[in-house]
Amino acid sequence: MKSSPPVLSLSLSCVNIGHIEAVVHILQQPFITGVSRVCKPIFLSPTTKNGQKSDSCSKGVHVDIVCTLNRNPVWILVSDRNPKYILWNQSKKYKGLKFRIEQILIAAKSSIALKPSSIILFFSNGLGSLVYEKLKEEFGAAELGLEFSVFDFDFTEDSEGEWINVLARTYQEACILEIKVYEIRHAVKAEASECDAKGSSPVAAEAEVSEDHMERNMGFSFCFLLSRMEVCLLHVKDAERTKLQNLLGGGDFINFDTTALIALISGISNGATKKLLATPEGELRQRFKGNYEFVIGQVMSEIQNPMHMELGSILSGKRGIICGSVCSEFKDLVAMCGGSNEKLRAAYLLRKLMVVPDCPSDRMMSLPTTRKLALKNKLVFGTGDYWHAPTLTANMAFVRAISQTGMSLFTIVHKPRALTGD
Repeated sequence: MKSSPPVLSLSLSCVNIGHIEAVVHILQQPFITGVSRVCKPIFLSPTTKNGQKSDSCSKGVHVDIVCTLNRNPVWILVSDRNPKYILWNQSKKYKGLKFRIEQILIAAKSSIALKPSSIILFFSNGLGSLVYEKLKEEFGAAELGLEFSVFDFDFTEDSEGEWINVLARTYQEACILEIKVYEIRHAVKAEASECDAKGSSPVAAEAEVSEDHMERNMGFSFCFLLSRMEVCLLHVKDAERTKLQNLLGGGDFINFDTTALIALISGISNGATKKLLATPEGELRQRFKGNYEFVIGQVMSEIQNPMHMELGSILSGKRGIICGSVCSEFKDLVAMCGGSNEKLRAAYLLRKLMVVPDCPSDRMMSLPTTRKLALKNKLVFGTGDYWHAPTLTANMAFVRAISQTGMSLFTIVHKPRALTGD
């Protein structure tokens, strides 16, 4: 019988299996989204009040999960220790939980791009009452009102005559606490918007068309999709008088970028696929130039997965917002490339949305502006981040670029659609 390689036994002895199992358990939860880092340190070089560099966090702080929870960026710390050995103050062998939380909060408040709204503490084996009370008193920790699911992956395997039993942990004794890092910024200030409903653009002019006429020409799926959304009764000027905390209480906003708006009104998404496929190829190539293959690919995608059907469950019961720059760009594109029906849908769509000023979050604007992280996109996605609203987009290049920075950003990706002149 061959003995196991010494390297293998050494590596296994150095791994905290329980800790890894708890991390995986959290990652499996459906409400954990936008995971950008797992079991990695966050390196910082904070400065003191005198501008001198401090070594307190020079080696970085270990964060188990950087993700989005309830539309907010969070850091999750996992402990699989026996509650008896979780000490509050420092000892010779252990720095103490208080010290670690202090270091984590310093890092969280110093970070801009990765700054979390809160720190989640997951004690998989529970927590002693003394430490629990200390966390509440000194850091304002509160129990997180989420119910973690238990995934059943129990199995038994016969390996060379030996039985191996693997049982899923239930984490019934787990203690889950939340520590807020910072309060929500002041409410959005009202600004003059180029997207005032009284604007002189062709799209705004179409908004005066009668409701009956619009219903007949826009298509059933488009009208039904928008009917499932909540109407935004707030205007830009109202935001000045309304606390942002109250606005976000329902957690029902969705931020649209230009690609999402175009996809909703495109002829491809609104029944023009058969007409396009029936058009001679030469005529289509002349109309769409070098974009012919791109448009035909979208037509085939629409036939397989209709856009409005795909977005139905996502938009149902939600309120849509767009920032001023998206509104202006959308109007310009529709006026230049849209057909009469697409302009009609655009006018109707804009009436269902709340236009807010460009107000990107600090963490988004802290990222360097590059070719992949263009300022225009940072304004759009950053405004959604400021409002704690996911951004609906087909801009996968920007989503990938953000992910590569380590930032957890709440986005919902859909397939692109183009204006066809419908």
